[in-house]
Amino acid sequence: MGVCLLTASPGALAHYRRRREHGDRHAAAQRNLFNRMLGIVHHCLTTGQTYDEATAFPTALGPDEHAAA
Repeated sequence: MGVCLLTASPGALAHYRRRREHGDRHAAAQRNLFNRMLGIVHHCLTTGQTYDEATAFPTALGPDEHAAA
């Protein structure tokens, strides 16, 4: 799941990279991403909503990312 999700979803890749930048090892970053995706899938199933990349991974820029943009 990890590699496919990281190549298919820019939001998932950004989430994974943020976790790595904050010190998570590869396995921990993937586990965190997987847990987040499970939560998103659970929400979609219980509320009847469809998956939306923009809702699942909002692209709000943090203060450090504003300077780089």
